[in-house]
Amino acid sequence: MRQDEGQEELPIEDEPGTPTEVERLDINELGRLLRERRGSLSLRQAAAEACVSFSTLSRVEAGAQPDLASFTALCAWLRLPPSRFFTPVAAREVSPLDQAITHLRADPRLSDEAAERISAVLRDLYAALAKDSAPAKPAVACHLRASPFLRPGVPARLASLLSDMNDELHRLVEAGEL
Repeated sequence: MRQDEGQEELPIEDEPGTPTEVERLDINELGRLLRERRGSLSLRQAAAEACVSFSTLSRVEAGAQPDLASFTALCAWLRLPPSRFFTPVAAREVSPLDQAITHLRADPRLSDEAAERISAVLRDLYAALAKDSAPAKPAVACHLRASPFLRPGVPARLASLLSDMNDELHRLVEAGEL
C-alpha cells in the first residue's frame, strides 16, 4: 500500500471476485467536504450529527483515513455515496484463463482441492495449446523523409504498393514459404 498526498491506494488481491481496478481513496476531498458541510458548527456538534467521535471528525478533516464504520457514517452525513471518494488508478487485464479459474473456484459444488486440480489441468492445457498472440510486426517498414517533396499522389501510390508487399510477405510466412 502507498499513500500519495491524501490518497490511499487499495491493493489487488489474487482471489476470486477480485476487482479488476486499483482504486484510490481521496482523503483530501473527504476532509474538504466535511469542513464545508460543518460550516459554523463546532467539531463536537458536527461529530454528534454525523454519529462519529469528536476526535475522528477532527482527524479526518485534517487528512487522516477513517475506519470503515466512520467512513460510511461520514458519507451518510454528507449525503454522498462512498464511491464518490474512490477514483480508479489502473485497470488490470483479466485473461480468459483467469476468468475460467475464477468461475471454477466460485462453484459451490467443487471443493477447494477439486477446483485447484481442475485449475492446474486448465493451466497446463492452456500453456500447451494456446498460440502466442504477439502483435504482428509489419514485415516492411519504411519512412519516407522525402515524401513532402514528391509529386502529388506518389506517396499514396507508394504506400499502397508497400501495403501490398507487406500483405504478400505475411501470406508467404503463414504458408511456410518464407
